[in-house]
Amino acid sequence: MRIAPKELLAQRGQLDKDVVAVLVDGKIVDLHTPIEPPAKMDVLRQDSAKALEIIRHSTAHVMADAVQKLFPGTQVTIGPAIDNGFFYDFARPDHKPFNDADLAQIEAKMGEIIAGNHDFRREVVSRDEAKKLFQSMGETFKLEIIDAIPEGDDISLYRHGDWVDVCRGPHVPNTRFLQGVKLTSVAGAYWRGQESNPMLQRIYGTAFPSKKALDAYLKQLEEAKARDHRKLGKELDLFMMSDLAPASPFFLPRGAFVYNTLVDFVRKQYQRRGYREVITPQIFDKALWERSGHWENYRENMFMSFGADALEEVPEGRTARGTPLGEVFVSAGDKAKEKLAGSSLDYVCGCKAMNCPSHCVIFGAQRRSYRELPLRIADFGRLHRYERSGVTHGLTRVRTFSQDDGHIFCTPEQMQDEIAKFMDFFYAVYKALAFDKIEIRLATRPEKRLGTDEMWDKSEAALAKGLEARGLPYVISEGEGAFYGPKLEFHITDAIGRPWQLGTIQVDYNLPERFELEYIGADNAAHRPVMLHRAILGSLERFLGVYIEHVAGAFPVWLAPEQLALLTVADRHNDYAHEIRAEMEAKGIRVIVDDSNEKLGGKIRAARNLRIPYLGVVGDKEVEARAVALRSRIDGELGSIPLADVIARISKEGEFPTL
Repeated sequence: MRIAPKELLAQRGQLDKDVVAVLVDGKIVDLHTPIEPPAKMDVLRQDSAKALEIIRHSTAHVMADAVQKLFPGTQVTIGPAIDNGFFYDFARPDHKPFNDADLAQIEAKMGEIIAGNHDFRREVVSRDEAKKLFQSMGETFKLEIIDAIPEGDDISLYRHGDWVDVCRGPHVPNTRFLQGVKLTSVAGAYWRGQESNPMLQRIYGTAFPSKKALDAYLKQLEEAKARDHRKLGKELDLFMMSDLAPASPFFLPRGAFVYNTLVDFVRKQYQRRGYREVITPQIFDKALWERSGHWENYRENMFMSFGADALEEVPEGRTARGTPLGEVFVSAGDKAKEKLAGSSLDYVCGCKAMNCPSHCVIFGAQRRSYRELPLRIADFGRLHRYERSGVTHGLTRVRTFSQDDGHIFCTPEQMQDEIAKFMDFFYAVYKALAFDKIEIRLATRPEKRLGTDEMWDKSEAALAKGLEARGLPYVISEGEGAFYGPKLEFHITDAIGRPWQLGTIQVDYNLPERFELEYIGADNAAHRPVMLHRAILGSLERFLGVYIEHVAGAFPVWLAPEQLALLTVADRHNDYAHEIRAEMEAKGIRVIVDDSNEKLGGKIRAARNLRIPYLGVVGDKEVEARAVALRSRIDGELGSIPLADVIARISKEGEFPTL
């Protein structure tokens, strides 16, 4: 007999005032949804991390209620909880954008609704009943949502006060659980993320179980604004963006230096750890992506290429601005992709979105022996993925990027050792980069996937075993694996407490099977290798965006574009400054000289604003003693130091970290 957890907890004497929901077989269930009485049921309390998603989803409903009370005729669409908050998309009848004053008004109305102590109530209705209700309310988007609910699934409504929405839940028992609420911003968003659909307005907000927790988050948010890599990228002359290449960064000389130095740092480790670097093409025939499974499972995220002679036959043969495509790489629109799905056109190509299929081509190009394994292939090739304009963000979500990408082809017996070596490599790199808080998630099979359940069982078990062998704790991310295999995701916490998913390792039995890869074993028989996909930093663009914010633009000496700024007190000191700059540069130190007419205080401010690790003031005393008055960004004023000692100090700190 099914029973609501609220009643079950009441029977057991466990219905405390701070219980938000329950955890049954690892799944969150709110107190309203009937379940079969489980053998084990854990309560989720208001201050638990897992309760945040429920609190935020419920707050989104309250926000939508407030919007419709203040702006009659506004339609609501979807309102999920997301990382650090929630959003709801709205269609206003007057199409006016929400502004800051509107947000303040909405937030005040939300406070009134929350203070009303309204219970959330769940109700299951038929499809016809749901459609009739929302049709009477003029909620046309909700009708589409109801139509998309699979046959046989419950259609549940959630009500609080006089407001109702079709929703799967879960929700808090009562609005009194929503004590720390803040609306943060407004953005445009296409209905269901498709550019061909109506433009909606998305209101973002966040919620916490208490005002104290909210205040701590808002303080973190202010710090994040100061560290925003887009702001620092401009101030520090690292990179720029242009509408002529949407979501595709231009790295300026200072940023390009940091970027290339990160590549060199990883490349040096490759040489020590048995990786062999390759360079692979940018454009591949559709046949490669069909064989790998990406054409079927990933095509909507790929850029397509069409030959100029085929323009008349290609769907959507012009860009959004009306420019002929010619040889230009474009992302086919949704309608075009539907037509292309079954297309036999030979001129359809895909711009490389990932390196793994090309590495399979390399492995399969010649006869392989077990003695060659493990074969570790590394590739810094440029990749292109079609990210929707609504989700692109600075360097952390771009359309063109490079990864410190690697694929390991090994025997099943070698797999655990390779996973262990990857872990050693990964943790050594992040220790050197001053990231010390790392959470691991095991992302398991998604609904849309390649291969058999047996393959997935083996792959997931292999990753779990690798973690357990090292005693590393992890959490399960159900259904978040790649379509070809499960993965370990490494979530790094930055200097102000925000998590970022960066490195990853994946076990893949599917691509070797699809590409019919083989090696000859010691028994002289053909065997199928296992393929490990792995990245340490991940996308270099994304990593750099995260790292800029982690260090607030103050790169360590080995990574800084300039390690020392020499600042002259007067013109008579210029010759000495340039002389010792040349001597330092000959020893590999990166130096700039500020011999402008600016006063010394202004020169110091300019160098500090560039976050240069060392400032060296050059005056009469320094010229006479052949010294530099040195100031460290970390250690402060160091006094007048002989030139040889300055060179020795900066040279030592300028070396790559030892792993």
